[in-house]
Amino acid sequence: MKIVIADDHAVVRRGLELLLNYQSDMEVVGTAADGQELLRLVERLHPDIALLDISMPNGESGLVTVGRLRADFPNTKVIMLTMYDDRDYLLYTIQNGASGYVLKNGPESDLLEALRTVYAGGVFVCKEMVPYLVQGFVQRNRDENVSDGFLELTDREVEVLTLIAKGYGNTEIAERLYLSVKTVESYKSKIMTKLGLHSRPELVEYAIKKKLVQF
Repeated sequence: MKIVIADDHAVVRRGLELLLNYQSDMEVVGTAADGQELLRLVERLHPDIALLDISMPNGESGLVTVGRLRADFPNTKVIMLTMYDDRDYLLYTIQNGASGYVLKNGPESDLLEALRTVYAGGVFVCKEMVPYLVQGFVQRNRDENVSDGFLELTDREVEVLTLIAKGYGNTEIAERLYLSVKTVESYKSKIMTKLGLHSRPELVEYAIKKKLVQF
């Protein structure tokens, strides 16, 4: 199987590359430091699996990238490899196209099993996260709220929220995302409604709490 890796830490990328290339059935064909770089790799290399970190502070978050991969490159399956044992992250990434969720502090065997399971067409969630997955979907089937609104955010709304938290104004966000200022303001309003927030400082506080940005 052909694999690409996205993680903002060069040492982590190199370690994963060595581990996976040691396996007889795996080949790392490219690595990236953030989601946008990963998308360019996938477009060029057409890998079977993208191994993707959630938190990449200096580039595009994995939370945004997973949805883009599903939409633009449906033949490339996605496994999230992250340090966050967060229920909302798990449910958000699974519902947006990820086929696997593995914790970085877990054993190497989890990652290898996840890659082989997903390559074969299955879904893999590490055992520590399975209770969250079951709980989340049981609650959803009962029409109960499974989160504070985070799961209702679209990929673009997560992207706008992250940029707000990083200190960008509406005009700067519009320029970075090739949108009109009016569209950015509309996204901001929708985000506030979904999250039940009322000001930019509350949005920043929320994004930090959710670890969408790190300082």
